[in-house]
Amino acid sequence: MRAMRSSAAVVSAICTALLSASCSASTATMAEPSTLVPAKGGGTLYVLRQGPVVAWDPQRLNVGADMAFAGRVFQRTLTSWAPATRQDRTPALVPDLATDTGRVTADGRVWRFTLRDDATWQDGKPVTCADVKYGISRTYATAQITGGLTNALDLLDVPHNDDGSSTYAGPYLRTGRKAFDKAVTCVGRTITLKLAKAVPDFNQLAALSAFAPVRADLDRGARSATVVFSNGPYQLKGAWQVGKGATFVRNPHWRATTDPIRRARLAELIYQEGVPAQTVVSRIMTNAGPDALAVTADSAPRVLQNDIMSNAAITARSSNPRGPFVDYLLPNFSRRTMAKPEVRQALALATNREAYVTALGGDSAAEATYAMINKSLPAYRDFNPLAVPPRGDSARARTLLHASGLTLPVNITVAYRKGPPSDNAMAALQQGWQDAGFSVTLVGIDKDYFTNIASVQNSRRYDVMWAVGSAQWPSGSSVIPSLFDSRLNLSADSSGQDYGRFASAAFSAKIDAARKIPEATRREKAWGVLDEEIAANVTAIALTNSKSMFVHGTEVAGYIDNQALFGTVDMATVSVR
Repeated sequence: MRAMRSSAAVVSAICTALLSASCSASTATMAEPSTLVPAKGGGTLYVLRQGPVVAWDPQRLNVGADMAFAGRVFQRTLTSWAPATRQDRTPALVPDLATDTGRVTADGRVWRFTLRDDATWQDGKPVTCADVKYGISRTYATAQITGGLTNALDLLDVPHNDDGSSTYAGPYLRTGRKAFDKAVTCVGRTITLKLAKAVPDFNQLAALSAFAPVRADLDRGARSATVVFSNGPYQLKGAWQVGKGATFVRNPHWRATTDPIRRARLAELIYQEGVPAQTVVSRIMTNAGPDALAVTADSAPRVLQNDIMSNAAITARSSNPRGPFVDYLLPNFSRRTMAKPEVRQALALATNREAYVTALGGDSAAEATYAMINKSLPAYRDFNPLAVPPRGDSARARTLLHASGLTLPVNITVAYRKGPPSDNAMAALQQGWQDAGFSVTLVGIDKDYFTNIASVQNSRRYDVMWAVGSAQWPSGSSVIPSLFDSRLNLSADSSGQDYGRFASAAFSAKIDAARKIPEATRREKAWGVLDEEIAANVTAIALTNSKSMFVHGTEVAGYIDNQALFGTVDMATVSVR
């Protein structure tokens, strides 16, 4: 999907920030976070991270934990997500800079948002419709503004050149400006966005940092990567120091009455980066001095997780939320063996998810799933159309493999991203497949993995490819089309994100139909139905939902992880005792 071109990079970046380290299964009970713990106003919170933060520029942000922090601390958007109240539940979409969550025309192609009249920048000037329009326009300046989410390039009704690039070149040039000015207009405090096609859940995308406002008079273009100019409750004190961090203090022009989301109970946040993740977690576990006032979005490394789970006092101030990632396998439909339904079904039946989870580190590292849509999303459906046990069923799989007409053993080559614990996890799957009558060659690729398997020339040698994905916004529309709509992915040279080169006109038509459903609950249900069809057809084999493990200091109150914020700590509710 062109609108999701950057999602593989985004997944890689988010994976780096939220790497779900693992441990053996444990019976320890993780405390259910609560936002109701009494807290005092003021105080200092420490945020410890390995980092580094590549950008705070809203149109450059692509790391989940960084987007989550910025969006709660200094960067507001038209819409946002309510503070989390329950672990592993996605909260409601709510207005932020806008007065409501948007108004859409019957055809789903025109969205309008009216801005609040009391939101201000850190210098006291109002946040205007022109600021929002300017921020969106910067995404089009692909030569200067790099690395961020590019959804606007393909969703807005701005023409494209023959090579797929936009005719509009961003605010630093005049090229194609009239087309952008027709697609995005301001009348008073109301911004109108005309889309190239119906997007009934565009108001969810409006919560992404790429749609955040930027002041034109303060824009430094390519030199703005770590510049912070706040319209939220905190502002940067001095300059951001890459590899070290900085301190965020109260924005004197922010008022709680103008912001329905951020409780902002802290006096300041001291953000320290450049600390190895293992050191970060060890320090917070030890809980000495200011580390008792610390949180982190770095998941505990495998070597420390048993220590966390075996110590009741530390367990009580830890969380084990579901992460945003789904591991899955893609049969290569361009390969003769995988074009046969019986072979794909045999592969699915012989897949031992239980062994895969154990190899990743156990139940605190991952949970088995049969769905491509994350279990925390509204579109998730609990299904298992092939009735595959968690350990797989190699005997039934062998029967299907015989029915395919191929001579056993059936040779298959499986590509995956090399590295611990992936090597062990893929070896665990290999055993079950071989018991079913496959002869499996594992090919671990440790460099440019997704670029490699997206290349048609390279992927021709693989029968099956491992992949990992996450939703950019909490809807099935962020998963199913981007991975399985061949019209948006496949070309002569590239598979896009449809690495298995699945192509079905009938399935694409069902995607179009789901997109046009105006009512959110019915639309999400439709995405779940398509997800089940993917499992039944073995278009993909979902393996696991990732899980993270976070710890926080004893003096931290109001701690909870927010699924709409990539499963990381919700800074809207955190305070200190």
